[in-house]
Amino acid sequence: MRFSLRTSLACTVVLLTTSVVADDAALRRQAAAGLKKACRFFDEVVSAEGGYLWRYSEDLAVREGEGKANATTVWVQPPGTPTVGTALLDAYKATGDDFHLDAARRTGHCLVRGQLRSGGWDYRIVFDEKERARRAYRVDRPLEGKSQGNTSTLDDDTTQAALRFLMALDAGLQQSDAAIHEAAMTGLEALLAVQYPIGAWPQRFEGPPRADDFPIRQASYPDSWSWEYPGKDYKTFYTFNDNAIADVIDVMFLAAEQYGDRRFRAAAERAGQFMLLAQMPDPQPGWAQQYDANMQPAWARKFEPPAVTGGESQGVMRALMEVYRRTGDKKYLEPIPRALQYYRRSLLADGRLARFYELRTNRPLYFTKDYQLTYSDADMPTHYSFKVGSSLDQIEREFERLSQTPIDQRNPPAKKAPQKPSKSQESRVRSVLASLDSQGRWVENGRMRYHGDADPTRRVISCERFVANVRVLAGYLATAP
Repeated sequence: MRFSLRTSLACTVVLLTTSVVADDAALRRQAAAGLKKACRFFDEVVSAEGGYLWRYSEDLAVREGEGKANATTVWVQPPGTPTVGTALLDAYKATGDDFHLDAARRTGHCLVRGQLRSGGWDYRIVFDEKERARRAYRVDRPLEGKSQGNTSTLDDDTTQAALRFLMALDAGLQQSDAAIHEAAMTGLEALLAVQYPIGAWPQRFEGPPRADDFPIRQASYPDSWSWEYPGKDYKTFYTFNDNAIADVIDVMFLAAEQYGDRRFRAAAERAGQFMLLAQMPDPQPGWAQQYDANMQPAWARKFEPPAVTGGESQGVMRALMEVYRRTGDKKYLEPIPRALQYYRRSLLADGRLARFYELRTNRPLYFTKDYQLTYSDADMPTHYSFKVGSSLDQIEREFERLSQTPIDQRNPPAKKAPQKPSKSQESRVRSVLASLDSQGRWVENGRMRYHGDADPTRRVISCERFVANVRVLAGYLATAP
């Protein structure tokens, strides 16, 4: 009787195990099939010349990036073309299916066709012949006697995102695609060329700076500054806005690792040294969004005054810790305690930080809806965050961890990918698959942001949603047994 009971229990365990394995295998097949269907729809139906925008109406008739767009325009600025391309590459790494690699390669060649002769990218790429003639694309023949737009931008992680994806694709292709490799190297060489002597980068560039025009100085306060917007061109200013320099540092370290070229690492370290120089003296030991050649905070757009910023300064502190992790040089940690103390003193009543603090007085600065500078937050425009969330606690915890960890242990070992997916991960996979329609689309309720109230769109296809769902499926397939 005892033997029979044990046999029965063993058989039950075998049956349950077999059932679980079968369920896992079925979900894995469904995830791989759903992933391919979704990527095929984006590659074959949504893309224009291998590139992508931000958002589409359900029927693809209405399109937009950060602005209206047509069927011959794609967006570089995330979450556009490089972001989608990276998701396609993730799908390839998780499955080994060459379809995904070929789709990612098509996206890479779209970026090759959009690279400017200055070496980087603008926010968008156009493929209409008349429109292209007005832009200095590197792969197109220059038009004699005609002025062509050749301004590359580091704003909003645009050129940086393109280079990250092209480098990842170059690695995935083992440098076998000459056009992809050349575009990546051209962009990286351009970033080296346009770095200022002080170690900073501008927001936009067309060519290398004249070194004599940009002396190396410590940050300081101007004797005075005007509350009236001067309308001055700010593209050459040293720019932290939207974490532009931090994003370039990330690209430089990645390039140094991938290509073994120490020039890229040296450029990243010089940018870290610029961050040390850019810390304002007391009584406001933080950072400004942008500095002129005199190393003083300066106006940029009409709603970005000379000020110490509570926004990008948090990104600067994170970037300094990253440079320390890469180099082991503690000088990059030295500015952080002073900055943390200052920003804690500057917190608003609701626990947030003002984006702008008046130079020397430290009074929060805001704008009215008609762009008059003011101390009042009663009539602020809504398109821009004049108050930002505080990450001071997280930054301080990471600073304390780094400060107390021996230098040779400053980089924690990389976490191994789990060999078995969690129940919550499987649940997310099932949810993502359930929301995929028969055409391979994730369609959701939503509006177009740049087409006005009269636009009838109520259902949208979002690149952001596509990327997030592809990552869910690819992440599962990378861990499933």
